[in-house]
Amino acid sequence: MIAGGTDLALEITQQLKDLDHLIGLGGVEELQVINEDEDGIYIGAGVTYRAMFHKLEERWPHFGPMLERLGSRQIRNRGTVGGNIGNASPIGDMPPALIALGAELDLDSVDGTRRLPLEDFFHGYKQTDLQPHEFIRGTWIPNPAPDENLFIYKVSKRIDDDISAVLGAFWFKRDGETIKDCRLAFGGMAATPKRASGAEAALRGQPWNADTVAAAIAALELEFEPMTDVRGSAAYRLQVAGNLLRRAFLESTQDTTTTNQPLMVTDYA
Repeated sequence: MIAGGTDLALEITQQLKDLDHLIGLGGVEELQVINEDEDGIYIGAGVTYRAMFHKLEERWPHFGPMLERLGSRQIRNRGTVGGNIGNASPIGDMPPALIALGAELDLDSVDGTRRLPLEDFFHGYKQTDLQPHEFIRGTWIPNPAPDENLFIYKVSKRIDDDISAVLGAFWFKRDGETIKDCRLAFGGMAATPKRASGAEAALRGQPWNADTVAAAIAALELEFEPMTDVRGSAAYRLQVAGNLLRRAFLESTQDTTTTNQPLMVTDYA
């Protein structure tokens, strides 16, 4: 089954694969839905990045700059959120942000629909919880509360049409100056999009200050062993991950932070 085809097509052009049968999903209306209610927003697996852009940005402004840098304009007009999730790439841009928000995934089959937290969908590199008879139907994302914030930062070599070296997505629920709860998710730091549970534990119940952030950054170094490749070394990725968390702290506490400044690889060298 093919939706946007922005990843599957590469198997033809780069790996010279011959795909005998393709089922296009563009005409399946049930996969194109965007449903909103007081609890959250449901985005069908076939909804394109461009179609959902404003719905996400109006709830969580940090989605705007990130989605503007997801692939190229052609990719954003064609690619789908379901495809980005189903591809199960550790450097996909959408999964870390959705995991940070506590999104849930609907998997459908002739046996009915089951829902699971998105973070439980990824088992290993390109390995998921999707069974042979199932397909991704859609993603449910809870609405933000007044005491919640989401920060998303993508670091790549080019501003446009490039894969992330590291993507950090941080959701915070604050009680005044105290971190009541948080979810920190990264792409490019492991074989799957992954939460930083140790860093989260270092933040929960603690005052939102530089010392607490430093403790969380130290925890990051103990729970991730990123790979070294053409986009960055393991040491570089660890440093970037910590600095993105520090950037979120500075952005949330200082008015001088430029929130829409593109992040290049050299920013945190």
